[in-house]
Amino acid sequence: MTGPSHILVPVDFSETSKVALRYGRDLAATFGATIDVMHAVGDAVTFGAVSPITAADVAGTVLELEKDARTRLKALVARQAAGPRLKAVDVVVTAVSPSAAIIDYAKEHGIDLIVMGTHGRGAVAHFLLGSVTESVVRSAPCPVLTVRHAEREWRASRKRSVA
Repeated sequence: MTGPSHILVPVDFSETSKVALRYGRDLAATFGATIDVMHAVGDAVTFGAVSPITAADVAGTVLELEKDARTRLKALVARQAAGPRLKAVDVVVTAVSPSAAIIDYAKEHGIDLIVMGTHGRGAVAHFLLGSVTESVVRSAPCPVLTVRHAEREWRASRKRSVA
């Protein structure tokens, strides 16, 4: 069995997604893979959440959100994915559905593995809000590794003895 050669780590800048990025970084370093770090900015204009009168104002806001996301993503990648052997690419997309954007990106870019955080919401919040991670797990064209809590973090580079 060979390891992944192209890993996608979607981030929302939460602590859980930062932990997922560390997992992705360690896996990429272990297997010599490329890692794409992606953030999806919500597009309220396409979604139809605003009237045509305010669409121009919202479009400007979306552009500002994209700019801010690019700045934050570049800084995050520089901090977390630094290393001479690691090939990291940062990507910001605008989408109505973050899960659809992640799935489409994975299909279009030949992603072998998606590593993403899950927030572990309660049943009621999950029912009302849904789960980007769950949607990606159901529809992804490749395996998905979900990461839950920082206190349970594991490093791919740890050496363990096998009995």
